Amino acid sequence: MGRLYGAGMPNLPDVVLWSIPAFVLLTVIEVVSYRLHPDEDAAGYDAKDAVTSVTMGIGSIGFDLLWKIPVVAVFTAVYELTPLRVPFLWWTALLMLLVQDFLYYWQHRLHHVIRILWACHVVHHSSRRFNLTTALRQPWTSATTWWFYLPMVALGVHPAAIPFCYGINLLYQFWVHTERIGKLPRAYEYVFNTPSHHRVHHASQGGYLDRNFGGILIVWDRMFGSWVGETERPVYGLTKNIGTHNPLRVATHEYAAIARDVRAADSWRERAGRVFRGPGWQPADKRVRTEGAPAVAPEPERAA
Repeated sequence: MGRLYGAGMPNLPDVVLWSIPAFVLLTVIEVVSYRLHPDEDAAGYDAKDAVTSVTMGIGSIGFDLLWKIPVVAVFTAVYELTPLRVPFLWWTALLMLLVQDFLYYWQHRLHHVIRILWACHVVHHSSRRFNLTTALRQPWTSATTWWFYLPMVALGVHPAAIPFCYGINLLYQFWVHTERIGKLPRAYEYVFNTPSHHRVHHASQGGYLDRNFGGILIVWDRMFGSWVGETERPVYGLTKNIGTHNPLRVATHEYAAIARDVRAADSWRERAGRVFRGPGWQPADKRVRTEGAPAVAPEPERAA
């Protein structure tokens, strides 16, 4: 009694794959809503941007299969070595999702503050629009994300439960990528990630940068000091936008920038900093050299 699928591990579905028809339907509804009720203040849709986002999402599915080969091998080995076993019951499934969401918070946060990890995640932030297709703009180098969930396997969670929980998390996050939903009731906004919270996360202005990392729950941000409420209209994109819709460049531009900075570095310490410090990090001597330089406003992105 209480088991989801009996005593053994169930054959869990790929919830993201099964949800693709719903993604398409909701995106069409959002596009139509902009046609019927335009919002001049909203970023809305751009055809080339939306196609790029969808292309990145399709590509990520294929590349994910490749990256999961070593991940599955390691997860399986660790699961066989640990004496612990967590049965898959309805309530343990909820606990697994809670733990996965906690680990997702840290995975997400570290992918913003460590440059080599940011090189993967920056893809998702590279759009200057914010709509449901932005949720599909996923990286092709997601190998860096899965290792954050290895502790769950070491504690006896079956490896098959990890992508299941991760998929539910991503499924929840799909609907928060929209400007068509305002703020929700205060109690819900306090506990859960919402479109308002996630608009802040995708904004590029200073007070909003590197905030609101939660996947399903926003309470992690409240607990660890990274929460900020939406008080002004967000400006989406990067602090320095890449100005391209080429999927290959979108996928690799930050890796290329890291390589350039490493080649130009004056010491091994600087090389390490260019890879493992924050995305905007510079050594102290080079910061001094650039102090007082006039700020140059970036040119607006032109349609390719």
